[in-house]
Amino acid sequence: MPATPPLVDLGRRARAAGRHLATSSSAARNEALWRAAELLEQRRELVLAANADDLTRAAADGVESTSLDRLRLDDERLAWMADGLRSVASLPDPVGEVLEGWVRPNGLRVERVRVPLGVIGIIYENRPNVTSDAAGLCVKSGNAVLLRGSSTAVSSNRVIATVLRDALRKAGLPEAAVGLVEDTTRESAVSFMQLEGIIDCLIPRGGPSLLASVRAHATVPTVIDGAGNCHVYVDRTADLPMAEAIIVNAKLQRPGVCNSAETLLVHREVATELLPKVATSLASVTLLGDESSCRLVPGMLPATEDDFATEFLGPTLAVAVVDDLEEAIDHIARFGTGHSEAIVTTDLATAGRFTAAVDAAAVLVNASTRFVDGQELGLGAEIGISTQKLHARGPMGLRDLTSVRYVITGNGQVRT
Repeated sequence: MPATPPLVDLGRRARAAGRHLATSSSAARNEALWRAAELLEQRRELVLAANADDLTRAAADGVESTSLDRLRLDDERLAWMADGLRSVASLPDPVGEVLEGWVRPNGLRVERVRVPLGVIGIIYENRPNVTSDAAGLCVKSGNAVLLRGSSTAVSSNRVIATVLRDALRKAGLPEAAVGLVEDTTRESAVSFMQLEGIIDCLIPRGGPSLLASVRAHATVPTVIDGAGNCHVYVDRTADLPMAEAIIVNAKLQRPGVCNSAETLLVHREVATELLPKVATSLASVTLLGDESSCRLVPGMLPATEDDFATEFLGPTLAVAVVDDLEEAIDHIARFGTGHSEAIVTTDLATAGRFTAAVDAAAVLVNASTRFVDGQELGLGAEIGISTQKLHARGPMGLRDLTSVRYVITGNGQVRT
């Protein structure tokens, strides 16, 4: 499907702006981010009013509660967005970093240097905070960004993108380095995924239908921000009060996001003591259990195979009792999506086996899966959480938005 002229024009302007941004000073890019944070706060009422319009339309269209939560902005979330921009501005600039260097016997000096990728395309659903997070990371790392949000968040995204463009202009940088695609039709989405020669890296952030569409239609390089069917495994040596606190936080702190827990695995030796307590603490959650779990918790509903493979993104948790660590690892290998997996244990050898054997972008020991987040891990923010293995994996920060260039310096050498 050929891209529409306005989309191509937007992309070409972003590409030209990206060339300027790639050679701009770190000070200018930092200034743009600081100004963007200030403008977000100054235009708070405008942003929240636009978001209220989006929420009203989404509710009228029957959008479910967890999606509405991802869409919603309030004073606290707006403050997080501004703080995220400031955090990114304060981080070391990856552009121009020399990764390694050596001198060849013939006198050639070889260096591997970080450089921006060029134009980053972000296609995402509902969450308007992605607009500022993604743009901030791209600007800091010297990349232009094309943002294509969903129809539900179009008013919020428009106001936030305007803030970012105004901040770029005030810092003496090209506004076109942050481009927003306001056509939210399916045809526009497919065209966006096929902007060859314009988008250097496409990062989708959304549910299974969006990811399936990207896999089917994208013709530009893609980094998949995949589903988060995350597990918490409670080992037989676990500190059970700690385990209960981690489970509750991983499930309830914000259930509609990709790093919330979706499955609880409990070692048989501690299941009798732990599961009834967890069921009480998760009274607002629908628990779906295997046969052993259902016997231990009256009223727990039986789980199907599909339940253990589901990213619920809401107040539902699948539960299974396992005989040992290896069964837990096998369960995760079968049903996990490679996002974030946690173990609660006091045994170092068990923790080591889990972290070595579980194939996921992030593996946690005695901590909630909710920590798998760019800001929580000191990256300032994240542009996504990659569940693939090439180029980037896990929360993607500044360095993941760069490539490398070989810079080779000689004094007249020629090859014989």
